[in-house]
Amino acid sequence: MVANQGGLTVALDITITDDLRKEGNARELVNRVQNLRKDSGMEVTDKITLVIQKNDILERSIAANEHYIKTETLTKELVFADELENGIEIAFDDVKTKILIKKN
Repeated sequence: MVANQGGLTVALDITITDDLRKEGNARELVNRVQNLRKDSGMEVTDKITLVIQKNDILERSIAANEHYIKTETLTKELVFADELENGIEIAFDDVKTKILIKKN
């Protein structure tokens, strides 16, 4: 994308790379976990275990951004489960899964 105004020209590459997509998914997951923590009445310092129903897209995004996710959400343990009956359903972009947080 290129824009001109007066003597100024700006060019932006708006291509979404695989790395950017993974980072975006990680940020969305952090947002959903933070909202769930807040809705559950947890303190901002509470450490958690995060259980995620398996989803290929999200698993790849988490693998590439695991430290960021754990740090931002105070997750001590991140676990993938084949099925998650009591989880909260989340959906964004191409991701649809369930998550569950447990206070440690």
